[in-house]
This record gives sequence, C-alpha cells and structure tokens, in this order.
Amino acid sequence: MKFLIILALAVAASAFPEAQLVHRSRVMPVQQDSIEGRITGGSAAAVGQFPYQVGLSLRLSALSSAWCGGSLIGNTWVLTAAHCTDGVQSVTVYLGATVRTSPELTHTVSSSDIIIHSGWNSANLRNDISLIKIPSVTYTTKIQAVKIPAIASTYSTYAGQTAIASGWGRASDAASSVSSALNYVDLEVIANSVCASTYGSSIVVASNICVATPNGKSTCNGDSGGPLVLASNSLQIGLTSFGASAGCEKGYPAAFTRVTSYLDWIKSNTGISY
Repeated sequence: MKFLIILALAVAASAFPEAQLVHRSRVMPVQQDSIEGRITGGSAAAVGQFPYQVGLSLRLSALSSAWCGGSLIGNTWVLTAAHCTDGVQSVTVYLGATVRTSPELTHTVSSSDIIIHSGWNSANLRNDISLIKIPSVTYTTKIQAVKIPAIASTYSTYAGQTAIASGWGRASDAASSVSSALNYVDLEVIANSVCASTYGSSIVVASNICVATPNGKSTCNGDSGGPLVLASNSLQIGLTSFGASAGCEKGYPAAFTRVTSYLDWIKSNTGISY
C-alpha cells in the first residue's frame, strides 16, 4: 500500500484535506513562534560543525510565524524549500547559530528578496526549492557557504552513500517541545525506485532524492529547507522536502529536493556555480 499522504517538513499550517499532499505541521507556540521540527534519533552539533546551516523565522502574518532551515550557498544567498517561503511576508535569517535563539548574525528581508521556483506545485511538492537574497555576510569559523555540485552532463544518484541532514527541533514524535540545539543525523541515500514504492512514482520523481530512516533516525517537521550533504566531502546534494504522515520515526523514507536537478536554475538566479 502506497502512503499517498505525505507531508512537507515545515512548520506552517496547511488547510489541505488530510488525504491530499499537505505540509506536515502542528502549530506549537514557542516564544511567539509556531515552530516545529527535529532531527529524530540524531546527535547534538558542535559549535561551528555546520557553518552553512541557517535558521529561518518566517513571518506569515502579523500574528503568526513559522520555522524552517536552509543553507548558505554564497555570501548573499540562502537555499531553502519553496513550501517554506510561499506566501510569507518576511523572513529573518539566523546565521552561525548552534543554539537556535543565539545566532552570530541575523538579517530580516521582505518577500521581494525571495525567489520561488516558477514550477513550484504545492499539490505534489514538485520543484520545492527557493532562494533568499540577504545582505552580504563576512565568513567566519561559524558562518561559511556550503559547496554545491559542479554543473555537468551527468550526475551520480548518490544511492548507497552516507549523507548528513541537520536542523533544529523535537527529538521524537512524542515530544511536546522543540530543541534549542542544532542536531544532525547520518542517513543512507536510497534509490528513487525504493522511495517510490512507498510514495508512488508520480510523487517521487527524478528531481527528488531520498534517504532510509531506520531506528527512528530521520528529518521531520521544521527541518524543511535544511541541507543534506555528503558525509565524505560536505557537498550539498539535497534540501529537506517531505515525509510520511504516519510519523518521522516510523521508518518510511524521507524525501529531499535533489540539488543537481536545479544547478542551472541556481546559477541563473545567483551566478553561483562550481
């Protein structure tokens, strides 16, 4: 039986019926933010271990906000998920943080500084990728850009390789509060065909990349937009997109937007390429 109910790993609530593709979310007030997200079964990050990791406080309205992750890919650009930035009024970018509320630097920008992929489809989470332009930042030991793959004619599927996902949030499906600490987890990339056996081939497409989530280790709500990097060289190959509605610790694959599918789009909008 395919799990057709999949949920984007953001905090922002959705009004879609439960049987459709919806954002995975539960509203939970945390210091006036509705924040969800965790790396389940992961480990606490050391200071400066993931200098490319950013946090995003997303202003949805005068009374509500949400939380996502992202990655710094250049000194003026953040990469994240489209479902995180779709419809927001402004976003505050947290840079250099290990403790979520203690960043080295923050920048607040308006929706005019957000570029959402023109093919973004909230119904099936296709092209779940966006960019945020921020004022130029100076690199330090705690703030560094992540490298993305070089533009090429063919790319590895990365299946069988170990990748690292990182983000802030709750430590289990049962937890009632978010973690203030940045966490990470090592996960094995699986073939898209294996992922599609859970979600269906109309959902898992070439521009997705998936990981296995054994023993309760996974990304979850609020980790959306955050980076998936190769353990061998810290090259970013994915950004957190969606998972199963059954829960983050149930062992179903977690899905990401595949970065190699969007290198030309990134270059055309930012000038960044390797």
